[in-house]
Amino acid sequence: MKRIFVSLISLLFAIQIVFALNPPTKPDEGMWVPVWIEELNYPDMVRLGLKLKADEVYSNTNPSIKDAIVGLGTNNYKPNLGFFCSGVVVSPQGLVFTNHHCGYNAVQQVSTLENDYLTNGFWATKLSEEIPIDEMTMSFVVRIEDVTGRVLKNVNDSMSLSDRDKAISKAIKEIENEASEKGKYDVVVKPIFEGNEYYLHVYETYKDIRLVGAPPSAIGKFGGDTDNWMWPRHTGDFAIFRIYTAPDGSPAEYSDKNIPLKPKKYLPVSIKGVEKDDFSMIFGFPGSTHRYITSQGVDQAINQNNPLIVKIRDKKLSIMRSYMDQDPKIKLQYSSKYAQTSNYWKYFIGQTKGLKRWDVYDRKKELENQFMNWVQQDATRQQKYGTCLKEIEDSYNLLAKYNKTVTYLEEALLQGPEFIYFGFDLLQLYSVLKNMESASKDEKAKIVGNAKLIAKNLNEKAEKHFKDYNANVDKDIFISMFEMYINDVPKDQQISTITTLEKKYKGDIKKWADDIYNKSILVDEARFNSFLQNPNLKTLEKDLGFQLTISTLSSLRSIWQEIAKAEDLQNEGYRKYIAGLREMIPNKAFYPDANSTMRMTYGTVQDYYPADAVHYNYVTTLTGIMEKEDPTNDEFIVPDRLKELYNNKDFGQYADKNGNIVTCFITNNDITGGNSGSGVIDAEGNLIGLAFDGNWESMSGDILFETSVQRCISVDIRYVLFIIDKYAGATNLIDELTIVK
Repeated sequence: MKRIFVSLISLLFAIQIVFALNPPTKPDEGMWVPVWIEELNYPDMVRLGLKLKADEVYSNTNPSIKDAIVGLGTNNYKPNLGFFCSGVVVSPQGLVFTNHHCGYNAVQQVSTLENDYLTNGFWATKLSEEIPIDEMTMSFVVRIEDVTGRVLKNVNDSMSLSDRDKAISKAIKEIENEASEKGKYDVVVKPIFEGNEYYLHVYETYKDIRLVGAPPSAIGKFGGDTDNWMWPRHTGDFAIFRIYTAPDGSPAEYSDKNIPLKPKKYLPVSIKGVEKDDFSMIFGFPGSTHRYITSQGVDQAINQNNPLIVKIRDKKLSIMRSYMDQDPKIKLQYSSKYAQTSNYWKYFIGQTKGLKRWDVYDRKKELENQFMNWVQQDATRQQKYGTCLKEIEDSYNLLAKYNKTVTYLEEALLQGPEFIYFGFDLLQLYSVLKNMESASKDEKAKIVGNAKLIAKNLNEKAEKHFKDYNANVDKDIFISMFEMYINDVPKDQQISTITTLEKKYKGDIKKWADDIYNKSILVDEARFNSFLQNPNLKTLEKDLGFQLTISTLSSLRSIWQEIAKAEDLQNEGYRKYIAGLREMIPNKAFYPDANSTMRMTYGTVQDYYPADAVHYNYVTTLTGIMEKEDPTNDEFIVPDRLKELYNNKDFGQYADKNGNIVTCFITNNDITGGNSGSGVIDAEGNLIGLAFDGNWESMSGDILFETSVQRCISVDIRYVLFIIDKYAGATNLIDELTIVK
């Protein structure tokens, strides 16, 4: 009896410490699966001020807020892979608000030096002026369904990992095939809590998307890299698109006969303004978080992955910047590429600082210690969870051998010189040409026909690729990336074509680069198109650029085989670890990591104190833009028209009660990448802003939510409307909206 009593005391003590380290989740923390709202979240939401019924927020059967939310993707970016941004429908004619940086690539693609919409902005005054955007898609959630029971029906603890995966994959395939209704819907079953539960997501995807409006970059990107991830912020980060459908309302490819979408639901737009402690809710498609990562994962991020990514991207950015500063054409060509590279370059710098500042490693380690103390209290728990942390540790040790190699392959080769990745588009043609060697005469005629069809498609891809490509920029990036790669990556893990560099060019990367950029079909549009007129295997196999593509692909396959072993071990360890944590703290409301499926987060408008004696207000105003103006710096140029409106106090109905234009505000909502463009919604279900960023002090938030400082930065919808109406004069768009005063 005494031993049992001591064990109980130990257990209670352990749980007390766990609660101290991880108190029951607060309303502002958590990216919640919205189908849980009624059973899990609704009372908290009402307590914070929500006025809607639960089924008005989310319903699988009746129109609800979820039906006004879209995920932004491309034709090649299916829902099973996720969405790159979010958006919100704001009119009965399918008008969608999202972020300027979400639409940046689309605006860049349709811009020319003569019609530079990035610099000057774009506003369609009627439907016929709206510009079709190739490859952009927008998807609505039809329904979300818990299918855990079906997926795990034939799974048991005695199975091997391989048999378990096969049983799960078979069940998922059956569920997805059934739910797609013969291709009508895009569907995906995704695991949460590292495979402890599974949810079906059914989407309806629209492919005819058109650009309607975008402010000039001086507004939509105001502050640039300097202000990125920072508060106070004054960025008018919004862009406007429209979804089109076939005349019968169904999704369709682009056609001039298509009509604007008649949505199931659109959100009214409120110009009442925000006050501290106001309720705020965000729906969107957050990409990924790692809130359950162990101390070893934190250590790996701080000391291995993050510094290396920053080092590689820093070099790429400096090269692009040097050319962009000299040539307006190159600046337009590389503006989107630069922005994409820069965004997470700064993110990883901030994440490392945050992980250190908030002692995340030690906090994770302490939780692991408490978990193991709890496990040791019971023989059944020892059997279920006793090895999980060791499995995770072993997996990180295995991954450490290849981390540097994989990071270089992804960051320096696949995202370095563009021709290597561009060469992947030739792999299908390469396979067809190789098959021709052993084909009969009858088969060859068919293969030649296939090759011509592939070549035609490649012509279209090449036109888009070379439009925004400069060989001189690419060559300098190639030289720099390979200098770093050869010096840093273990020799036995380097791609096979490095032997060509050593033998033929005596290690001289610049001579190697000269030959590639003087001869390869992948770096010159004329050579590429000439090859496509008469594609042959010999030319392709001898091409120095394509050799690098094949070598990189081969290395990726080889490395990923090794990494897959570690990831299998890690996934199994995390599955058991998270299951154990949920069992250990049964009263805590756990939420799963983000995985690019629809999530709901709720909280309030809040200020914060980032450091001793420093206080940040919860709103910024147009005055701050004027204070930041610097005509010599592209990041802080203020358009003359905006200054004129400010000086004349010509704010229309969009000023706050003090007569100011509020530009941005912050809330304690829990967001991450993918949430960009998400609608910020008030207690009555009205749109009050568009989420676009997090703050510097919370850059470690994907790993640990720090309640005291974690903030979501949003552009105030009144500033959006002010720019549309008073700055651009696009009153046709204002007239489409339902405005709540």
